[in-house]
Amino acid sequence: MTFHTSILLALSALAAAQSGSCPEVWSKVASALQSEFDGCNDHARAAIRAPFHDCVTGSCDGSLILGGECSRSENAGLEDICNKLSEWADEYEVGTADMIQFAQAVAISVCPLGPQIRALVGRKDSSIPAPEGLVPSSHDSVDAILSRFASVGLSANDVVALVGAHTTGKQFFDDPAQAGASFDTSPSVWDVTFYGETLSGTAPYTLQSDKELSKDSRTSDEWTKFSISQSGWAASFVSAMNRFGVVGNDVDSLTDCSNMLPGASKVRREAMRAPIGDRAFHPKAKS
Repeated sequence: MTFHTSILLALSALAAAQSGSCPEVWSKVASALQSEFDGCNDHARAAIRAPFHDCVTGSCDGSLILGGECSRSENAGLEDICNKLSEWADEYEVGTADMIQFAQAVAISVCPLGPQIRALVGRKDSSIPAPEGLVPSSHDSVDAILSRFASVGLSANDVVALVGAHTTGKQFFDDPAQAGASFDTSPSVWDVTFYGETLSGTAPYTLQSDKELSKDSRTSDEWTKFSISQSGWAASFVSAMNRFGVVGNDVDSLTDCSNMLPGASKVRREAMRAPIGDRAFHPKAKS
């Protein structure tokens, strides 16, 4: 991206933030990504995973891609989606950090039962790589995992909610002999099967960290609650992801483009028909 283009993008983002309107380009991005992620496919799964690796290091700033972090072993398996996200950011002349987050929002909304998370744009990109070793490993202790997420403002309950994104996940590097094994028996559906099958030991594959989180006294109660409540998990995941996806950024300077997401109009209509107590599940709903 040229310096001139970067200046234009910055001015465009500032103008959009001041006017409160979402740049129309995000409608085109949403449409293109909806096709790319059709069927909650492997591209969608990777797009759901990428923001966790960009943000958990301390800031959702695009350094996962711009700082070359995708080539690290702690980010194994993200190389392909990193290349795609970079290409899309260049093609549509939008920020890389925003593309990482927006793609996740689209991917989740495309997956059956997926909720709508908030899609904000206007983050500042950074090409300065984050220190290595900050991305939690599947072999880390519960203490280490909770501590890492606490450093970016998330509670133990938030961590349990966010780990539920494994419902669409597959492993390729934790045990290469079982590459492609999913974390539950319905990897193309955004459901709570992951929580239940981790508890019962019936999942096709379970990470050691997930086993420990499901049993630890600080996280087991929430894990069990989510295993029997799709709506409860949806509410908690949306709340946690909305906060996690802006780590290191000034939220007041960002612009809300949630209305560009697939099915956004339907979500708002359903939210307004829901009882007042249930509207917290839908960030765009207003009483």
